[in-house]
Amino acid sequence: MVNLYSMPAEKENLKIGQAAELLELEPYVLRFWESEFPQLRPLRTPKGQRLYTPEHIKILSRIKQLLYKDRLTIEGAKMRLAEEARMAGILQSIKDELQQIKNILKS
Repeated sequence: MVNLYSMPAEKENLKIGQAAELLELEPYVLRFWESEFPQLRPLRTPKGQRLYTPEHIKILSRIKQLLYKDRLTIEGAKMRLAEEARMAGILQSIKDELQQIKNILKS
């Protein structure tokens, strides 16, 4: 996985070449993944350049891991990301409910 601490602090958003270099991928791979994974919708400058946020970099890093290390297909990676997002939503709901219970017990 990519170390987000290695990202330049002064630049929160990276251009496609910078993101590709950080991830050790070619820019065309990032462009292709944009067409396959709906989670990847980089920001655009007025000139149309792609800008990747730290959240995009995390997603790209996860996709790279799923495809290259875990050897999943594109479809398998899509399913895994969807399942992880669903589980994150469930965990957030549980966390919120526990926080409400905690607040009730405090009062």
